[in-house]
Amino acid sequence: MQKDLFFLLNKISQSIFDKKGSNILALDVRPSGSFSDFVIIAEGNVDKHTIAIAESVEKAMEEEGWYCTYVQGKQTGDWIVLDYTQIAIHLFIPSMRDKYQLERLWQKAEIVDVVIEVPENHCLNL
Repeated sequence: MQKDLFFLLNKISQSIFDKKGSNILALDVRPSGSFSDFVIIAEGNVDKHTIAIAESVEKAMEEEGWYCTYVQGKQTGDWIVLDYTQIAIHLFIPSMRDKYQLERLWQKAEIVDVVIEVPENHCLNL
């Protein structure tokens, strides 16, 4: 089961990246006694962008037979939560991520190295 969760973390992260999401952070929050085992936090540029990212993640998870147990924030798009019980995904516009700084809630969490495939012709803005 654990291997499946890491596969899903990679798939979710890839889905976010493919929709031009940024600042993707995957955390193992089990040591914190959180409701989920893993949390992914990422950003979209504006509210419509985070909504598109959320829909992409939902589609990717449905392809694997996983369905969201709870969705919040798709109406406004500034902070969207997708809860898959063992994996929670928080998608923010940058100002909301800065305001709430969820990463600080899980200071004991370990960062999970996700694998994201970047096409050779992909241009990174550094």
